[in-house]
Amino acid sequence: MSRYRLCPTPAQTAGLLAQCGQARYVWNLAVERWSMWTRDKGPTPGFVEQARQLTEARAVFGWLRDGSQTVQQQALRDFDQARRNFFAGSHHRPTWRKAGRREGFRIVGPQAGRVEQVSRKWARVLVPKVGWVRFRVSRALPESRSYRITRDRVGRWHIAFAAVPDPIPAPGNGAVVGVDRGVTVSAALSTGELLNCPRLSESERRRLVHLQRRLARAQRGSNRRKRVKAAIAKLHARAADRRKDWVEKTSTDFARRFDVIRVEDLRVPQMTRRPKPKPDPAKAGSYLPNRRRAKAGLNRGILNNGWGLLVQRLEHKAAGRVEKITAAYTSQTCSRCGHCAPGNRENQAFRCQSCGHSDHADLNAAINIAAGRAVSARRDKPVRMSVKREPQLTTST
Repeated sequence: MSRYRLCPTPAQTAGLLAQCGQARYVWNLAVERWSMWTRDKGPTPGFVEQARQLTEARAVFGWLRDGSQTVQQQALRDFDQARRNFFAGSHHRPTWRKAGRREGFRIVGPQAGRVEQVSRKWARVLVPKVGWVRFRVSRALPESRSYRITRDRVGRWHIAFAAVPDPIPAPGNGAVVGVDRGVTVSAALSTGELLNCPRLSESERRRLVHLQRRLARAQRGSNRRKRVKAAIAKLHARAADRRKDWVEKTSTDFARRFDVIRVEDLRVPQMTRRPKPKPDPAKAGSYLPNRRRAKAGLNRGILNNGWGLLVQRLEHKAAGRVEKITAAYTSQTCSRCGHCAPGNRENQAFRCQSCGHSDHADLNAAINIAAGRAVSARRDKPVRMSVKREPQLTTST
């Protein structure tokens, strides 16, 4: 989607928040009715039945009638699509929406086409029940039939048009690159480049720790707690913006420079799960140490480097040119002689115990990924051969 920064006035902000609250109310009501439905009540009502009930509710409740019917119907349509995705197995179960999180609504149909560009840097959109709202033009406006207005935790408004951009064409030079993702080095290329995702500075990290301590001492429901939470959200949003900006620029650079991009086939959601508790068999109700804090630090390092987002954007921009290679033993295999041993790698340094080749560990792994090497636990690929075949000579006599 093509997203732009929305700049509403204080009066328009109140109108947008009212639209978000009504969309959230309709969504939560649909989730509640769906979760409380039982088999003896027959099939659950679909979108058409829910839209009819919404029309009846708007005729009774004035505060609901004051809002846009398009916004409220689209909330029901989004819920219907989320429910279909859940039954198809592609998404999780639809959950509740909370004020301050997932704030937004969608506009479709002829109303979504009321967009005008007033200058080189500014444009405006006609939002139902709100009026003309300005937004910053950071790229060419796409042609779309719907858009979504969202608000993040920091209070920034954005408008995103549903328009899929065309993939970046391949350069046609036949170049193949391997990308090794890590925690110390965000992305190591087989060409010898080491790329690091920008994070919070040292002073910003100290301020974050200070704010977190103030948040722990603040009383729940107080104005001070709200201010501290807003300051913490601002720091996290700043780190997320830097990470997304780095991912966008890096993925665009890869798509323009290389014909084939090979990455490790990593399951990031499973890798960042918290460890399960270990019950103590000798003492009921007690648990053994499971290195939860160490795993939390590793998860934080993986997520801060944008492992999943980088590959996702590469698949969008270089469609059909991204290959996923099995990640097993790529960091323990020598890129020169192919010898695989756990002792080859020592932290960020790699030294082959067979041929003595030394290199940066991530660069060595990136070269293996570029070559498409995937070894088994026996340190070699098994040769598939029929058990009924007689041994053959390697050379003819």
